[in-house]
Amino acid sequence: MQKKLTITVDEEVYAGLHKIIGPRKISKFVEELVRSHVIRPNLESAYAQMSKDKKREKDASEWAEATFKDITHEKG
Repeated sequence: MQKKLTITVDEEVYAGLHKIIGPRKISKFVEELVRSHVIRPNLESAYAQMSKDKKREKDASEWAEATFKDITHEKG
């Protein structure tokens, strides 16, 4: 469900949005910018889902092992 929202912006910002984004696309543009700041994903569920992907887990493990080996050979 969508809700209507009225916001106030500087006239230069409005003109830029209208010119660059387009008059019928501003709402979608603003929503896409704001979404990640106001909607937090359920990370526990997302991580559980990712862990079920065996190829991804294998690739991640190989990457982590290679990175760890690089660190152990550094001279400090």
